[in-house]
Amino acid sequence: MGDEATGTTDGIAEAPQGIDREGVEGWFAEHVDGAQPPLAFERISGGHSNLTYGVTDASGRRWALRRPPLGKRLGSAHDMGREFRVVSALAPTPVPVAPVLGLCEDEDVNEAPFYVMEFVEGPILRGLAEADAFPDEDDRRAIGERVVDTLVAIHAVDPDAVGLGDLGRKEDYVARQLRRWQGQWEKSKTRELPAIDTVHERLAARIPEQGPATIVHGDYRLDNMILTQSGEVAAVVDWELCTLGDPLADVGLLMVYWPEPGDELVALGQPATLAPGFPGRTELAARYAERSGRDLSDLDFFVALGYWKLAIILEGVYARYAAGQYGKVDPGIEEFARLVERLAEAADEAERRD
Repeated sequence: MGDEATGTTDGIAEAPQGIDREGVEGWFAEHVDGAQPPLAFERISGGHSNLTYGVTDASGRRWALRRPPLGKRLGSAHDMGREFRVVSALAPTPVPVAPVLGLCEDEDVNEAPFYVMEFVEGPILRGLAEADAFPDEDDRRAIGERVVDTLVAIHAVDPDAVGLGDLGRKEDYVARQLRRWQGQWEKSKTRELPAIDTVHERLAARIPEQGPATIVHGDYRLDNMILTQSGEVAAVVDWELCTLGDPLADVGLLMVYWPEPGDELVALGQPATLAPGFPGRTELAARYAERSGRDLSDLDFFVALGYWKLAIILEGVYARYAAGQYGKVDPGIEEFARLVERLAEAADEAERRD
């Protein structure tokens, strides 16, 4: 669903916020062969991460445009050049990504850098309702297996061989993550949650030895991929957190985002994985270990890291809601605060299991 468009005097729908029609149409005319103006724009997704827009020309051809969030942004965050570089480098590998067409870093064109890629059609399983696109339970199981196989493919890419060897520091990934997110907690916390501090201390005291660094997606989950109508993986999206580091961090976070029927804690919303047929976390982990050849004996450490990190991220969102930065404060926001507490407790439980 895109933003609602309003008409202009010439009958062309206004571009949604974040798009300068004249600037973007001029860029398309110069850089995208065969693009026929006028262009129509629709915001597909977005929030506090990078924004995605559908772009359609007069002939019906479609593209996707990615740009940073609206308003003030950190200089090091939401780096379009970095994301464009990652997706471009992965194009010739077995990792499915959308074909990229061009990058614009001239902020005079659209007030922020952006890049354009081919529009990949297909279902995205954001929640239980979308799981109905694949009513057969065998199809759902196959999709879950492909999620794992695609992650194995990402981690099998040699960063140096595809020109990403300097994307980030290869050493001490977990230690750097712990420092970064504990610092973020200190800046955003609205109350004391002892579990956040104690889990941090226990994780920092026994970081597993890191093997060779791989590409780490950073937010790998079912709803960050576009499927084909037959359930194949057409493209993995949202590479903005991609870096180099320990591949087990992706596996641990996938476990956090993959609830099963009967789970007391569901991290976000009602994911499609709650529908009958999707394989469980144990099956996913076993398949990853078999296909990748990696030892998952420390997986609970990375599950704890994933819960802990997500609790801190959501505490920041809660703090902004509570402060009224998103408008009128909903009384139900206290349930959001409780979710942060439950995620911290889950991190504590996972760390103790390891």
